[in-house]
Amino acid sequence: MTTLSPKPKKRFPSLYFIPVILIPILVGLAYYLFFESEQPVIELSMSNEFIGVQKALSLKAEDQKSGIKSVSLTITQNDKSHVLFEERVQRTGYTGTVGKPIVEKDIVLSPAELKLTDGEATLTLEVFDFSARSYLKGNNSKITRTVTIDTKPPKIRIIHSERYINPGGTGIVIYRLDDLEATSGLIVNDHYHPGFVVGDGRDDIFIAYFGLPYDTESITTSIVQAQDQAGNKTTLPFSSIFKKKTYRQDRINVGNSFLQKKVPEFEQYYPEMSGDLVDKYLFTNNEVRTRNNAQIKELCGSPHPSRLWEKRFLRMAGQSRAGYADKRTYYYGNKAIDRQVHLGIDIASTKNAEVKAAAAGIVTFADYLGIYGNMVMLDHGQGVFSLYSHLSQINVAISDQIESGVVLGRTGTSGMAGGDHLHFSVLINGVFVNPLEWWDQNWINVTIEDPLTESKF
Repeated sequence: MTTLSPKPKKRFPSLYFIPVILIPILVGLAYYLFFESEQPVIELSMSNEFIGVQKALSLKAEDQKSGIKSVSLTITQNDKSHVLFEERVQRTGYTGTVGKPIVEKDIVLSPAELKLTDGEATLTLEVFDFSARSYLKGNNSKITRTVTIDTKPPKIRIIHSERYINPGGTGIVIYRLDDLEATSGLIVNDHYHPGFVVGDGRDDIFIAYFGLPYDTESITTSIVQAQDQAGNKTTLPFSSIFKKKTYRQDRINVGNSFLQKKVPEFEQYYPEMSGDLVDKYLFTNNEVRTRNNAQIKELCGSPHPSRLWEKRFLRMAGQSRAGYADKRTYYYGNKAIDRQVHLGIDIASTKNAEVKAAAAGIVTFADYLGIYGNMVMLDHGQGVFSLYSHLSQINVAISDQIESGVVLGRTGTSGMAGGDHLHFSVLINGVFVNPLEWWDQNWINVTIEDPLTESKF
């Protein structure tokens, strides 16, 4: 009798492969959890690469994977390093984001406290995260930036300053500056007037034009100021003898025919006005005027750095109908309804007379502007501007370079004009000044040309 041996049990082949499959998965998971490869994102912010007596810096480090492990900011000069900021973060776990996701810090650097000298230095920001890469050191990001330490302020020497000036007047200051990269200019009361290289081959001699508003009662502040790229600032006072000046009073009668003609013109551009004709007129004469003058001041904000004009400004032939700084009271039916100040000179000639450029310049505006109507503005360089308004037509475009005497357009009644005329204004860095001075060659010589010539000796 034959005894049959039992058949061997079959083993499942998959059991042999479980370790083969599982090990790579575990390795991959460990790599994913502990060896992430994303570098921290870092920023080092400062206004520029120059460091003065003090410098504000800000840093930011971000790592949304394993988190920030350490942050270090140092400054090095002559192989000696100083720690400006350092933070080491405690681990909060073993998987996921175990460090800080974001580290931010504002720092004020004072070279004197660190005994740093003027010259070059190196800022280094280095950040590590909690990744196990690089033999457990982690992913790192690094910024190295060369900076210049400069703690010495610019030097100013005033060569000439305006001796006499009155409200609405223009003056100049000529000065020498030893740092050609510094930003300089004048502060006269509440107004800043930038300085420019004179443009006669002397790179260290600057001129700044300034104007006094019509309502100036005294000069409380008059200084030349210079600030270098490191933020070091120098101020030097200058003095001008202030001479009071009064301007005439004027009465303007506002009739229904004028309102019926003009209000619809303004409604096209300012549909937000409401009320009756008088209300809309007052809105235009006040709110619109304020907006227009603010825009004009803004147009004067970036003057051409070179002087573009020569000799006195040209005056259009015709009779003066209104003067600079006339204090106007507006009457409607024998009732005073408004008061404003006229910031230019009105000249009436023949109807649609040619309006010519008073001096060479660049067109900065050629369009409709509220109370001024069709208006052209010219930049004559170094803060000097001229304005031509109430035109019936405009013959030039923005950025056109214009020679003295070129026809800009023709007179008209656009804007707040009752009759055909030219409203002409001169501005110094956005301040309306008296055009009479700029039409006078003797004034040009005494105020500008002679001091420039004398400054050469």
